Amino acid sequence: MTGTGWNEAWVAALDALEADVVAVESLLAEDHRIRDLPAGGSWAPPQGLGPLPLELRPRADQSLSRQLAATQALAVAMVANRRQAELAARIEADRQSAPRPAYVDCAM
Repeated sequence: MTGTGWNEAWVAALDALEADVVAVESLLAEDHRIRDLPAGGSWAPPQGLGPLPLELRPRADQSLSRQLAATQALAVAMVANRRQAELAARIEADRQSAPRPAYVDCAM
């Protein structure tokens, strides 16, 4: 692969990788439900790409940092969603049971 083609191939690969991160970030920002997420696959660099050009290293590092932040945000959102669902289930369970008697001291 020529020097220019090698660089262009890496630019295209990083474009695709960053597009995936942008999609996750926008889903988080729009607070979509997990069932609305597209099925994801793992990313692998195209065959014959060669080593990453040195001038593209900062962009690749930034993309990795964004991916890690998006992964952490997804984990936090999933935990919050699970807690909210558990709370809602407890509220619904309380509504289905018989009302509990209440005592109010009116002597004072």
